[in-house]
Order: sequence, then C-alpha cells, then structure tokens
Amino acid sequence: MLSHVSLGVRDLAVSGAFYDAALAPLGYVRVWGTERGIGYGEPGGNDRLAIFPQSVGTLAAGPGFHLALRAPDPASVDGFHAAALAHGGTDEGAPGLRAHYGPAYYAAFVRDPDGHKLEAVHQ
Repeated sequence: MLSHVSLGVRDLAVSGAFYDAALAPLGYVRVWGTERGIGYGEPGGNDRLAIFPQSVGTLAAGPGFHLALRAPDPASVDGFHAAALAHGGTDEGAPGLRAHYGPAYYAAFVRDPDGHKLEAVHQ
C-alpha cells in the first residue's frame, strides 16, 4: 500500500548516522543523500524512507504512531535495537516475542534522536 515515508529531523548528520547504523542490520542502506535529505531502501533500489531537515515545529508524530520496519530474522531485530541505542536512540521495548500480536511476532521498539517511534519486526 505505501510507496515511501518521509520524516523530519533536526540535524541531518546526527540522524543520518543513526539511520545508517540502525537500518544496516535490517538490510537497508542509504540509497541517496544530499545536504537536503537522505533516502534509505534496499541496495540498488529506490528509497522507502527519507529524512529531511526541518527547523520549526514538532517533528515526531503523536501517541499511537510508529513506523514498523520489516526484519529478515530475529537476529536482525536484535542488531537494529543495539545499533539504534548505540547511536542516540532510546529504548521503547527490548527485542522479544510479542505473543499478543501473534505467536511468531518478534520485535523491538526505539525512538530516534528526534522522537520518531520505530519498530523492527520479524514474523
């Protein structure tokens, strides 16, 4: 259903380093980058997530919103969580099974440096 998602960030360099590290365990890479923004997706593909610097207003969406990213396996979820925390993210739920979503739903939740809630999930 979705083609891509864009998020506003306060510091493109800080957020770029965060997303480079956090998305790598999931198999996603920087597919383009300029002083005006950075796009991420599968190697050799189009961007599916882009970040753009914003200097005004609230950046993160309100309660209830989060962006779920597909992980190829549980180890990738673990790697996402560890890399996110090591690069300025905050913990919103350690890696583990979430049986209330399904018997094989393995996920972790973090907030990026601007407060966007992200999930890595393998089902």
